[in-house]
Amino acid sequence: MHIHILGICGTFMGGIAAIAKALGHHVTGSDAQVYPPMSDQLRQLGITLIEGYDPQQLEPRPDLVIIGNAMSRGNPAVEAVLSQRIPYTSGAQWLHDAVLQHKWVLAVAGTHGKTTTASMLTWIIDYAGLRPSFLVGGVLANFAESARLTDSDFFVIEADEYDTAFFDKRSKFVHYCPTTLILNNLEFDHADIFSDLAAIQRQFHHLMRVVPKHGRVFSPAYDQALNQVLQQGCWSEHVAVGGDTEWEAQLLDQAGSAFTVYHQRQRSGEVNWSLIGEHNVDNALMAIAAAHHVGVSIATSCEALGHFKNTRRRMELRGEVGQIRVYDDFAHHPTAIATTLAGLRAKVGQQRIWAVLEPRSNTMKLGVHADQLASALAAADQVLMLQPQGLTWSAADYLPQAQVFQSVSDILAHLAAQLQPQDHVLIMSNGGFDNIHNRLLQQLSATTESSS
Repeated sequence: MHIHILGICGTFMGGIAAIAKALGHHVTGSDAQVYPPMSDQLRQLGITLIEGYDPQQLEPRPDLVIIGNAMSRGNPAVEAVLSQRIPYTSGAQWLHDAVLQHKWVLAVAGTHGKTTTASMLTWIIDYAGLRPSFLVGGVLANFAESARLTDSDFFVIEADEYDTAFFDKRSKFVHYCPTTLILNNLEFDHADIFSDLAAIQRQFHHLMRVVPKHGRVFSPAYDQALNQVLQQGCWSEHVAVGGDTEWEAQLLDQAGSAFTVYHQRQRSGEVNWSLIGEHNVDNALMAIAAAHHVGVSIATSCEALGHFKNTRRRMELRGEVGQIRVYDDFAHHPTAIATTLAGLRAKVGQQRIWAVLEPRSNTMKLGVHADQLASALAAADQVLMLQPQGLTWSAADYLPQAQVFQSVSDILAHLAAQLQPQDHVLIMSNGGFDNIHNRLLQQLSATTESSS
C-alpha cells in the first residue's frame, strides 16, 4: 500500500511513518519545512520527503493519506484529498487499526513527564529482554530513535491529550486503548484547544473508558485533578503511586540521584542513576510500577534505570566551556519550570543558575500561566526572558526579577558579559530558540581562546 503522510516531520507523525515503513508499506510524506533530525531519520529509512503542500504530491494517487493534527481546512493538499475522495485517516486512528489493537499497550499520559516516563518504561521493558515496540515524542537516547516496531506483544506509547485531527477533535490518546495506563499528573494546558481544566478532564475520562477491565491504571495519590477524573468512573484496577501507598520512593540524597523503592512496605530495590530531581524519581516510580504489571521484577527495573540515558532536551547538558555549563530543557509550563529548577538547584547548591526562557507554546503565548512564572522561576539567581514579536502580554509586568530582551542576540551579548566560572545556564523552550545553545557555547569557546 502507498501511504502518504501530511505533516510528516513532527515527532509523532515521523514515528507513524517509521512504523508504516516497517510494516512493508511504500511511504512518502510532506511538511511545511523538511528539517532534521526527523528528516534525516526518515530519509535513512528510504522515505521520500516533499517540502510544502502542493496538490501535485498526490500524483500518483496514494492508497491512503494520513493527516497530521497540524493540518487544517484550506491547506492545498488537504483540500485535494477531500475533493479527489482519497481515503484518509489520522495518525492515531491508523496506529490503532494497523498495530495497537493487536498489542498490549502501555500508555503514559499526563501534563508533565510523558516523554521521560515513557522512555524509562520502554528501556526497562527492553532491558528485561521483552523488546517492546514504542512511539515516544522524543529521541530515546538508549535507542537513538523515537519509534520502532518489533514482534513483541508490548507497545509503549506516549499518550498525548492534544486533539487528533481537524476532522476528529478527540484527544489522540483515546485511540490507543491501553491495558496498562500511567496518569502522571494533570494541570490546565493547551489553552488553544481546551477552555478549562474540566475540558481536559473530560478527555482523560474518555481515556479511562477504553481501558479494559483486566487493565491497570496508575496515578499519583496526591493529584486532585486526576482523582476527580477517577471519581467520574474507573472500570479497571486502580493503583495509587507515591506517598503513603503500596509504591513509595525514598531519596538517598537531596538531588535525587539515588533512591530506594518500597513495594507493599518492603524495601525492594535501589536506583543509582545519572538523573536528578524529585520529579524524575516520581517518573521512575511510575515506570517501575507499570513494568511490574507486565512481569518485570523491581530489581530488574532498578538495575535498568542505572543504565538509563535521559531523553534529549530534558535538562540535557549541551556543553561546558570555562567551567560554565549550558543545559537545554523542554520546560514550558510553570510546574515543569519549577521542578526542573529545583532539581538543578539541589545538584549545584549555591552556584549561580541563569534561567533563560522563551515563551513559545500556544498556552504561554496566550499568557494563561503568566501570573505563575515569577514563583516558578524563583530558584534561579538570574532570569532572562525573550519577549518575541506577537506575545500578547508583557514579561516585565509579570516577572519583576527578569531581564527582558527583544532578540536572542541581545540575550547572548548579556550572557557573554556576565557569565563566570561555576555558573549554570538553563535554557528552556519547546522550540529551537534560534539555536541559542550552540551559539552560546561557540561564543564562550571564542572568548576562552582569545583570553588564553
